[in-house]
Amino acid sequence: MNPVSIIQSIPSHVSRIGVIALHAFTQLVRMKVFYFLAFFAVILIASNFFNLPQHEGPEAAGVNILRSIKSWSLGAMTLFSVVLSIVATALLLPKDVEDRTLYTILAKPVPRIDYLAGKLLGVLLLVFISLLIMNLLMTGILQIRTNLLVTDQVAMAESRGWPAEDIALLKNDILAQGPTFSLQGAVFSVFLRATIIASMALLISTFSSSTLFTTIIAFLIYFIGHFQADARAAYFADQAGTSDGWISKLITLLIALVLPDFQLFNVIDAVIEGQVMPLFILGKLTLIGLFYVVFYILASWFVFAEKEF
Repeated sequence: MNPVSIIQSIPSHVSRIGVIALHAFTQLVRMKVFYFLAFFAVILIASNFFNLPQHEGPEAAGVNILRSIKSWSLGAMTLFSVVLSIVATALLLPKDVEDRTLYTILAKPVPRIDYLAGKLLGVLLLVFISLLIMNLLMTGILQIRTNLLVTDQVAMAESRGWPAEDIALLKNDILAQGPTFSLQGAVFSVFLRATIIASMALLISTFSSSTLFTTIIAFLIYFIGHFQADARAAYFADQAGTSDGWISKLITLLIALVLPDFQLFNVIDAVIEGQVMPLFILGKLTLIGLFYVVFYILASWFVFAEKEF
């Protein structure tokens, strides 16, 4: 196929992927188990709006309330996105085989990579919309609590005769713990991690006909990814000075290319403490996410293309 025909076929590929993604999204929305997961996450975030504590004065650690809101909310988003990404992806292919929808789609004919990309996009669309709703809820709650805290603490500081400079610093410290660009970057990093997990589960589901097997293996790889960097560092330390050290490093680096290091996406703790997330960190995470998504989709296509349906 020459380059001109490839370029001309792009709109049709995009159209097919969009149709399959919309169908996958509709399938997932109809699965009521995800309503329970979303309800749990929303309630967990919304609970931060209640139980407004009374502060004894500006010296009280009022910003800890805002940190708690961010911690619980981002934790709920992470848990929800991980579970949803793995379970939703693990369900789609076996369900299409069971309903014989897959045979109809591939008989159109639809390129298998379009089918896989569409299914993955449908999962990510559901995750994105879910995180968007939870993020809006978290941001709204955090903004309200920040304004209440600023009003309360500034009033107490003024009643105690604090200098204007100290009051301004107090106000800035509180506002730094409210809604910020870095907080949105942390939410985006949660989504990026979910895209990697979903694409990884897609690869597993192409050579497994069991939803349970795909789910278990995906969760195992997810947990392994959080300890990969520590295990690699410990292994390199043990192999230091040995003659085959470079071979071991090459093998471990190849493993790192296949299995993502999810510790790279643990930027939440720093954001909760009020630290600023540099743009280059967000750009780096985005490139890492794109690399693994493309890698896993191509690997899934390679496995899926050999299957007889």
